[in-house]
Formats: sequence, structure tokens, C-alpha cells
Amino acid sequence: MLTYVLMMVGFAALIKGADWLVAGASSVATRLGVSALVIGLTVVSFGTSAPELVVNVLASLQGNTDITIGNIAGSNSANILLILGISALIYPLAVGRGTVWKEIPFALLAMIMVVIMASDALIDGAATSALTRIDGLVLIGFFIIFLYYIFGLAKESANTEAEGASEEVRSWPVSLGMIVGGLAGLVLGGKWIVDGAVSIAQNFGVSEALIGLTIVAVGTSLPELATSAVAAYRKNVDIAVGNIVGSNIFNVFWILGLSAIIRPLPFTPQLVLDLLVATGATILLFLALFVGKRHQLERWQGGVFVLLYIAYIVFLVMRG
Repeated sequence: MLTYVLMMVGFAALIKGADWLVAGASSVATRLGVSALVIGLTVVSFGTSAPELVVNVLASLQGNTDITIGNIAGSNSANILLILGISALIYPLAVGRGTVWKEIPFALLAMIMVVIMASDALIDGAATSALTRIDGLVLIGFFIIFLYYIFGLAKESANTEAEGASEEVRSWPVSLGMIVGGLAGLVLGGKWIVDGAVSIAQNFGVSEALIGLTIVAVGTSLPELATSAVAAYRKNVDIAVGNIVGSNIFNVFWILGLSAIIRPLPFTPQLVLDLLVATGATILLFLALFVGKRHQLERWQGGVFVLLYIAYIVFLVMRG
């Protein structure tokens, strides 16, 4: 029972830790004169992906690779189908041209690359499939290219305020204290979540992959849910989509790449299928922006996304 309580406390610590980390780092960056757009595209994006990063690093170090892979595949599917679906139900999401033609295709490239890398048995006829350390280094290389792209975008729009940047400038002690406290919350929360997920899998006789694809994936996506839902409510629709697409790119190129470098990640055919679901969700998002109102995710489309996610969860539970 204590493990389950600690797991719930862990989710709370993750969310609050990410919030403190973003707020503190944004304050420090503002004091150092870094542009608001750079803060939004880097600090905030890293911050909302921090729960997935901490959970995956700890799971990799402990050898719980099914949780590592399931967390990323599940988070990317939940980000698009569940979070964007809910956000579109709150308010129709108009998507900028750059997001449609550059960032969403980049997110799709990320998923396709992982599917290819995880298909050793199918493509090379190998006995097993795995994301090796070399694969991880390749993913990190793509992540560096993505960072180069967003810094170039920031340079072009140096005078544009990023929606996700913190507007409050705190004192140095408070800012640094929030960064340290945020990191502590992320590390402790991540450890409790991984331990709890493993315990649930053992107690109920279900796979760690199922726990990673459902409980852990949705739990670590809560910062994205909060950010996008609030952005949609405030009608800041571009950030609602940009936050999700950026997070999915970070999840694959940065977090999964780093996890593979720490420990090679073996893939089962079931997990490759889950990667294909996340890839399909990305393709669906791209196509949906050309159905009905161009470059807009309407309420009815959001409803369809949510229903598809519910159907996917039912499928995962039935699959066990």
C-alpha cells in the first residue's frame, strides 16, 4: 500500500518539480537577458518533458526497459490523441503554417526513425530487435539538428514573446532554490513512479510494458495536458499544438536517445506495434489539419481523437 501512495505522491512531485524547474530557469534566463522565445522553446519544452526524462533514465538504469519504451510510445500517443483531443474540445486549435509543414513532419520523422531502428528482426533478419547505443547517438544527433532549427527560429523572431515563458522575474536565491527544488522533486518523483509501476506489474501479473503505456505514460504527460488545456482555454491555440508537437520530438530524439545510450533497449513485436500507433497518431494529426477548416483542429476532430485514445486503451488492457 505504501508503494501505491508513494507512486501518487511521485506524480505530484513530478508535476510540481517540472513547474518549479521551468519557473526558476525562466527567471534566471530572463535575468541573464536571454530572449523570451528562446526560453519558451528550450527551457519550457525541456521542463514539460522532464518527467518522461527522469522516469526513463531511472528505468534504464534499473533495467526496466519495457517501462522506458512504453512510456515514450504511450506518451506520444496520449499527447496527440488525448491531450490535443481535449484541448480541441475546449477551443478549436488553429495551427501555424510552420508547425504544419516543419514541426509536425519532424515529429513524424522521429517516430519513423525509431520504428526502423526497432525493426532489426524484420529488416536485417536478426534474432532480436533493439535500440542500441549507436541508435541512441543517431537520435541525439537529430535532436541537435532540431535545437539548431529552433534557435534559428528564435533568431528570426527575436522580438516575439513566447507564450510559454514565465513573466515573473524572481530574486536569484528564489530562482536557484526553485531549480534545485524542482530537480529534487523530479528525481524523487521519478524513482517512486518507477518503483510503483514495477510493483503493480508484479502484484497484478501484467507486463511492465502495459503499465508504461498507460499509467506511467499518462502520468508523465500531465504537464503537457495542463499546459495545452490552459492554453486552449485562454485561446492561445498555437502554443497548445506547439507544446505537444515539440514534446513528442523531445521524447524521441532526446529522451529515448539518451535512454538507449545508458542501456540498449530490446523491442518486442508488441512494443513495435505501439510505436506504429504513435506514428499513426502523428500522421492522423497532419491529415486532420486538411479536413474541414484548413490548418485547424476542430471540436469534432478533437472528439474523434479522444474516442480513438479510449479505444487504444481498451485494446491495451485486452492485450494484457
